[in-house]
Amino acid sequence: MKRHILFAAGLSMFAVASASAQDLATPVCPPGNTGQPIPNQARAAQDACQQAYDIYQFMAPQLGLALAGGNATLGQGSTLGGLGHFSVGVRANAFQGSLPDIGSYSPSVNGAQKNGSLATKDQWLGLPTADAAIGIFGGIPLPLTNVGGIDALVSASYVPSYSSGTLSVTPTSNFQMGYGLRVGLLSESIIVPGVSFTYLKRDLPTTSISGNFSGGSAAQGSFKVSNVKVNTSAWRAVASKSFLLFSFAAGAGKDMYDQSADISATVNTTIVGLPSATATVPSTTQKLDRTNYFFDASLNLPLFKIVGEIGQVSGGTVQTYNGFSGGRADRSQQYFSAGIRFGI
Repeated sequence: MKRHILFAAGLSMFAVASASAQDLATPVCPPGNTGQPIPNQARAAQDACQQAYDIYQFMAPQLGLALAGGNATLGQGSTLGGLGHFSVGVRANAFQGSLPDIGSYSPSVNGAQKNGSLATKDQWLGLPTADAAIGIFGGIPLPLTNVGGIDALVSASYVPSYSSGTLSVTPTSNFQMGYGLRVGLLSESIIVPGVSFTYLKRDLPTTSISGNFSGGSAAQGSFKVSNVKVNTSAWRAVASKSFLLFSFAAGAGKDMYDQSADISATVNTTIVGLPSATATVPSTTQKLDRTNYFFDASLNLPLFKIVGEIGQVSGGTVQTYNGFSGGRADRSQQYFSAGIRFGI
């Protein structure tokens, strides 16, 4: 199961589109030599390139969600109380995603062809992450609470290297650090709930992804999505309250995904006289702002907490030329997180 989740996370770094999208009126990949007879490898390269572009557009929001999740520190809504206090947690963010079924795609020798339902497969997606919060300032004392407490936040994300017969995922590094800040509006006490504002920036290491497809002798080839960069930033307003054995937190905020990649596709054939052809789209970008809501429930044990989270993201617009059977890339998605947190 872990292998499937990690592979899905890596694959998701090469895509992002809409499911019945068909928003773009014209393809973004350059056309082939329309003066040449069919089969025309340059025309097929345009279609393969357009499919790769749409796959990138389809998957990017899913990767952003796998990285960002909900609460910046799972199960917490209050600042820690200043110097000498800290918490450390590990978690997995997961959701029912949709992966392009690349093996079933076949580029057309007539150039980019609009397809309203490129095949996808449902798949649980997610990423393992670790985070820590370090108390910096306990806040200004008021009756029953403190205000203005400050915690430093750090996180670490893992992206696996993966290789199979048709697909390889190669990050420049398997780990990437993130950072942020939590400001306490109210510190939790026996009577007063904890209320805070958090900002957290988390990125993934630059990654290259390549794969092969086969659509007959006139349309065999490969694609490459290189220099994939996934940057996310998120702010949250969170409230929490503990009740001896159990504690609860709820919050809302915004996720900002900023992602880019270089896309290319090469098509070749065994037909004599037809050389290979390549179509490229350098510096492809996607920016997406989404609204995020979540609810955490914790079991408070003597030395640590076991935390579960449920949330939902929605909003933003993603445009593609082709559509996907799994739905739009900018569709609303529900997610789940589970983890363990220790702190003093």
